[in-house]
Amino acid sequence: MCGRYSASRRPEDLTGLFQIEKWEPKEALDPDWNVAPTKEVYAVLERPLKEEDADPDRPVRQLRVLKWGLVPSWSKTPEGAARMINARAETVHDKPSFRRAFAQRRCILPADGYYEWVTGAAERQLEEQGRKKRPRKQPYFVTPADGSVFAMAGLYEFWRDPTLPPDHPQAWWATCSVITTEADKDPLGVAPDEGPHSLADIHPRMPLMLTPDRWDAWLDPSRTDPEDLRSLLSPPPAGLMRAYPVATAVSNVRNNGPELLEEIAAPEEGTLF
Repeated sequence: MCGRYSASRRPEDLTGLFQIEKWEPKEALDPDWNVAPTKEVYAVLERPLKEEDADPDRPVRQLRVLKWGLVPSWSKTPEGAARMINARAETVHDKPSFRRAFAQRRCILPADGYYEWVTGAAERQLEEQGRKKRPRKQPYFVTPADGSVFAMAGLYEFWRDPTLPPDHPQAWWATCSVITTEADKDPLGVAPDEGPHSLADIHPRMPLMLTPDRWDAWLDPSRTDPEDLRSLLSPPPAGLMRAYPVATAVSNVRNNGPELLEEIAAPEEGTLF
């Protein structure tokens, strides 16, 4: 799954990296090393502009600010947004909450990497069977081994708040979800001396990272056939990632700063392998 991630890159860095054509500096977010559900995040997407002199048929690559936690357009209230932070790659094409967004509104959520908490094998087996919620223990930070951006595959949606007038600044919600896939069982590109040696050793799920050769196809709104799009959901090549233990301070969403990404010497007490 993806329940927490780090996003500290500046918008000017993202605009060049993703060849952004449209960006509003007034929407700039502060660096966030502890992104939690319902927070505002950067998203890269392509859609026509609504400006008077814009071509209504030409998609424009934009850097937008969305709220993490997807609210389907047909929802009566936004109350379930915190539960819609992830969409499973295996079922995203037919789940009512995600299938329209999968066909028409795909995005990339840029990150430094994501956090995940390791537990013992017995507890993990129960979690995979859906019989027990896994308690959080030792946090690990997972990030590209070469220091590149972690481009998470995402979906976005628009929801109209029926309790507000159309011209109200909060009448429309723009929300998103991270697509997850089965965690890689192959060895990490860089593994810690002690602890997990694959992403699957950390958690059975992981965010779907898109390598640069898939960015254009994923963002292309003209691609709407679900079967065609499912070919883009395969995991990235093995060995691209590294994982290392970080302090348990990240478990508290009130903590935020670059120190959360610092590697600790050894897993903190309580880790089970």
